[in-house]
Amino acid sequence: MSFVADLRVVLRGRDFRRLFATRLISQFSDGIFQFGVTGFAFFSPESQTTALEVAAGLAVLLLPYSVLGPFVGVFIDRWSRRQILVVAPIVRGALLLVTAGLVAADVPDPVFYAAALGVLGVNRFFLSALGASLPHVVPADRLMAANAVVPTSGTVLTFVGAGVGFLLREVFGGADRGVALLLVASGVVFGLSALVARTMARDLLGPQYDPRKPQAREAMRNVLIGLVDGAGHLVRHRVAAATVGAMAAHRFLYGMATALGIILYRYYFTDGDPEAALRGVSLVVATSGFGYFLAVIITPYATARFTITRWVSIALSAAGVLTAALVLPFQEWGLPAAGFVLGVAGQSVKICADTTVQRDVEDIYLGRAFSIYDMLFNGMYVLAAALAAVILPANGKSYLAVAIISVGYPVAAVVYRMIIRQRRSTEPTPSTPR
Repeated sequence: MSFVADLRVVLRGRDFRRLFATRLISQFSDGIFQFGVTGFAFFSPESQTTALEVAAGLAVLLLPYSVLGPFVGVFIDRWSRRQILVVAPIVRGALLLVTAGLVAADVPDPVFYAAALGVLGVNRFFLSALGASLPHVVPADRLMAANAVVPTSGTVLTFVGAGVGFLLREVFGGADRGVALLLVASGVVFGLSALVARTMARDLLGPQYDPRKPQAREAMRNVLIGLVDGAGHLVRHRVAAATVGAMAAHRFLYGMATALGIILYRYYFTDGDPEAALRGVSLVVATSGFGYFLAVIITPYATARFTITRWVSIALSAAGVLTAALVLPFQEWGLPAAGFVLGVAGQSVKICADTTVQRDVEDIYLGRAFSIYDMLFNGMYVLAAALAAVILPANGKSYLAVAIISVGYPVAAVVYRMIIRQRRSTEPTPSTPR
């Protein structure tokens, strides 16, 4: 089914519409928050951003999702999910007000980052509760359609929120006071999601009480054992593991491209003008977001035409070739175009990875497989930013970084195809009937 057809199907449910609205409002708020943090961390007029600071900022934005992700489910399966959706926005809103006050008071950066980590930690619980609640508001026969619609719509609203954040920054200004007002706006919008969540019955979203469920401490210990077990199960399903590996390779190369783009705009293209740099990066984010959305439309048709494995290889190879052509001249026009290309390619690979994991991995291992998936998705991005901090010069113009990105994508495609072919060669050949 197409995206529009899936959306029409799932929107018929009243409870789904309420949960869906809760997600859309929260992710719209996330876009405003992430834009505010990015502007403060990387494009503040008072700071001289380095590649190392970019890596630190990206780590703050993403590591809570990698570190907390596997353990959050222990509590999501024990606390009322509807209550989490009501209480978490209030806690996050309070933390955002505190963070805004810290920014306005011009506190040292480590204090700001600590407050931002608290905000993102609460958000990790909120998003996990949303994901776990979905099967309670969608019939089983419509769950696949809902899974196709919900993450994509949330991502699009995050991009829209970032765009609104950009407009608000133009109104409020880029100084500390303007950033503080952006954070307050994000907290107020996020609080609206709690009002929507309150319209749902307290016991609607689960979890159901189970006296056999282990205590939280024991469950936390079992998480680590389960992750190892889940990783082993994923590796035994070679196609799913290879496609997750392709997604991880993309995230690593995309993370390096992100750090490269931020430093290039900050110093090489704009001579250190933070406002001009932020406008340039915002354009890249917009074109990348359009690429994400286009990938959602074309990937179902492309995989039907070429198969998932071929489409992953095509997307990775095209990303490498086009990135080299667009970025190596080191002209400002090339980065928005490269952002669009990497948006299409990256989201195409992610959709294929989501599909193969859901299709091939046994249901009992599915949660653990996606925990590993999330850790790779965010961890590889941060790891790439750390590498960029080592190799990028002060102005960002690095032929080495572009070469790693441009060559890395086709190499990832070749390795992916080799793993897939190895899997096929080890499959038993059916006996010929006599």
